[in-house]
Amino acid sequence: MERIASFTINHLDLYPGLYVSRRDKKEGVVITTFDMRITAPNREPVIDVPALHTIEHLGATYLRNSKRKDEIVYFGPMGCRTGCYILMFGDLNPEDIYDFVVDMCDFIIDYEGEIPGAAPEQCGNYSEQNLDMAKFYIKKYKKELTENKRFIYPN
Repeated sequence: MERIASFTINHLDLYPGLYVSRRDKKEGVVITTFDMRITAPNREPVIDVPALHTIEHLGATYLRNSKRKDEIVYFGPMGCRTGCYILMFGDLNPEDIYDFVVDMCDFIIDYEGEIPGAAPEQCGNYSEQNLDMAKFYIKKYKKELTENKRFIYPN
């Protein structure tokens, strides 16, 4: 059985950044999957579940209410808890969405109040949220992203 593409990336050399994980095309439609890698795999602690859940709620809310909302297919956490996936319509590169992702980070960092969708009738695990830790991880990620601009997976 063939390994899926994301398992061929050497995670020991992977650092926080914004990478193209894959591009899928069907019937003329391209969907680009971005790897929004927030922590360095196997070298830093993974993102705790409540913080990652809050990043998911706030990130999805921002993206699906943005001027590019019609391009968004999906936003959600990686199973390994080292980042999130952003799926968008279009044959895109990280540079195409860099400012958009930075704006999403600012939205999360500046967010105050009730977490969108964090009510029992709106979420299957509504009470497991941590806004302060979500802000911590996203501040750290934004600093890494803006200082290093890692857009290409390591060889």
